[in-house]
Amino acid sequence: MSRYADRVKGIEPFRVVEVLTQAREMEASGIDVVHMEAGEPDFATVGPIIERAKTALDEGATYYTSALGLPELREKVAGFYKRQYGLDIPAQRILITPGASGALLMMAALLVNPGEGMLMTDPGYPCNRNFLRLVGGEGQLVPVGVEDRYQLTAAIAEKHWQPNTVGALVASPANPTGEILRRNELEDLYALVKAKNGTLVVDEIYHGLTYGEETPSILEITDDVFVINSFSKYFGMTGWRLGWMVVPEDAVPELERLAQNVFISMSTMGQYGALAGFEEEALAILDQRRDIFHRRRDYLVPALREIGFGIPHMPDGALYVYASIEKFSSDSEAFCKEMLEVHHVAITPGVDFGTYKANTHVRFAYTTSMDQLKKGVARLKKALA
Repeated sequence: MSRYADRVKGIEPFRVVEVLTQAREMEASGIDVVHMEAGEPDFATVGPIIERAKTALDEGATYYTSALGLPELREKVAGFYKRQYGLDIPAQRILITPGASGALLMMAALLVNPGEGMLMTDPGYPCNRNFLRLVGGEGQLVPVGVEDRYQLTAAIAEKHWQPNTVGALVASPANPTGEILRRNELEDLYALVKAKNGTLVVDEIYHGLTYGEETPSILEITDDVFVINSFSKYFGMTGWRLGWMVVPEDAVPELERLAQNVFISMSTMGQYGALAGFEEEALAILDQRRDIFHRRRDYLVPALREIGFGIPHMPDGALYVYASIEKFSSDSEAFCKEMLEVHHVAITPGVDFGTYKANTHVRFAYTTSMDQLKKGVARLKKALA
């Protein structure tokens, strides 16, 4: 038997992927499954992006680009910040990455030494703690609940700051809860982290997918942070594997060296396609899709509450509803397994996102059509009556 590194042993499976795989296997055998598990928009990538990528291929765009990304695309992202937030972000501070995952991995490698840690919420996106583990660090999970709107505030961060803590990683809107950090909360959190000589990293992957509540960017408050974003969610380019980072100017050379060694460059075809995502035609379609997600959220939350799921607060953004199953079960994995295998509704167990009250929570993704959501709700209602 081969010898494998110890760091791999502590990395738990990404359970939502396991649920998705089982659901697709069931479908392949002829079973009709309602998918409410994966955080992947169900719309195909918009036409203008696809056409731009095709044109680039026809013109021979099949070679490596700079490890920092296409200069034209970095400029487009800078223009997006000007349009959306009124910010003048130099394109030189923007790095294109192979998905937000690539950005998160480089962030971990840049900021965290072996034995150091970063605060992050529990519940929270599960891969974050594993990125830190890969570089010998630790994700320091901070329990947050409904009373905190599932977010890491300055007061909570100060209480949980440890001698080996070097920063905090937060998300707004957050996965799995859909909750945001308001401007004053971002200001206070940044001030606290700065006072601790730490670094603040903000995941803004779900910006563009918020429903009425103002969602400020941390870059409206300070340049002295690391911001992670992606073309996967609002732009609907999951399979293209493109993301970006906005970083302090002095971090660019360090990250460029990392990118050169770890990734070499991103998908050239994908980068040319993404250029079209910032054009008016594409943005109009993407905003229409955001409105569809809004309507789905507004249907799903009351429908789940009526069945008996605990959802104290309407999520402000993203694509998810984080719901208590205390009325039905104290084992989220067993609950989700039964819902899938017996009632053919795929949802994600709370244990995917941490440990705090995880066994009594599940995550629903409203990334399927309204008809499918209604079918799923009907099945859940029948199963749990």
